[in-house]
Amino acid sequence: MQPHIPRKLPLDSLDWMKFVHLIGKANFELAQYAGILVGIINPELLLSPLTTKEAVISSKIEGTQATLEDVLKYEISPGKESSKSEDIREIINYRKALERAVEYLKKRPTCLNLCKEMHYILLGSVRGRNKARGEFRTVQNWIGSPGSPIEKATYVPPPPDRLVEFLANLEEYMHFEEKDRLVQLALIHAQFEIIHPFLDGNGRLGRILIPLFLVDKGMLKAPVFYVSEYIDENRDVYYSRLGEITRNNDWESWIEFFLTTVIEQSKINSRKAKAILDLYDSMKEEIEEKLHSQYSIRTLDTIFQSPLFNTSVFIEKSGIPTSSAFRILRILKRNKIITTLFKGSGKRSSLMAFEKVLDIVD
Repeated sequence: MQPHIPRKLPLDSLDWMKFVHLIGKANFELAQYAGILVGIINPELLLSPLTTKEAVISSKIEGTQATLEDVLKYEISPGKESSKSEDIREIINYRKALERAVEYLKKRPTCLNLCKEMHYILLGSVRGRNKARGEFRTVQNWIGSPGSPIEKATYVPPPPDRLVEFLANLEEYMHFEEKDRLVQLALIHAQFEIIHPFLDGNGRLGRILIPLFLVDKGMLKAPVFYVSEYIDENRDVYYSRLGEITRNNDWESWIEFFLTTVIEQSKINSRKAKAILDLYDSMKEEIEEKLHSQYSIRTLDTIFQSPLFNTSVFIEKSGIPTSSAFRILRILKRNKIITTLFKGSGKRSSLMAFEKVLDIVD
């Protein structure tokens, strides 16, 4: 199989009539979700469990087995190794890469340098760390069964000597004024995966670029748009539509799938974000009434951000003095706001959970 030579962007022969019926729906549903985010003072904090869940599913698409609960437990005791530790670190790296990108976008727009920085973070101390971490590939790669030769590849990306050419075109298109931003995003995501610029981590990085683009273009307040859930549930269609681009130059079917993803995922995101916001508002009154403390809001923010925790984690993340923290946790348990998953003994701390948030996220 010969390396695929992508078309340059923007595309001058798109049949917009094939997917124009979805453009309005996709923009409407995304705007509905964006409106909910506007009502959240600190969406990155309040929706932190959803961000972790996105990292879990995005990494799962690439073969990891760790669950949201595995990640939350690991963060409580990061030194405790298990068979899933490397999977968990991949998920945590995904979140760290997104956090770094948020800081980057405050000063500069999305660009190739940001992609390299995120890639460096993604592959830190995990599988692929020896595969040109943080650098675009200089050798030919291909997609196929593990260990299969290039002759049996299902797809061969562009040759390395033309990589700079196609990446420069992609970066230029990121700042192009396209007819519709969501169609533009569909093209950017697909082209990134087609170019496959890194030796490893292309899928995860390509999905991180989706919420970053929406923030960069002012369509979302924060990069908390999660597409991996819908993609994972429709994984065969996702890969099939991407494959149709390189096999038959069928961009329209891919764009239809991507816009449908935005529509359906926006509905899911809106439902979950609204449920978390409603829960936060109702719990705010309840916790203030039960605690009668200057630390009520800090307590609330902490258990929303870290719904699985022990006493040490609660004290560290909330910044509440130790004596007050112990009193607050006793009150929360007594009123069944939090539950004890297991009681500590010896050096092992009790594990507590704010299950109402976990129920929404999972």
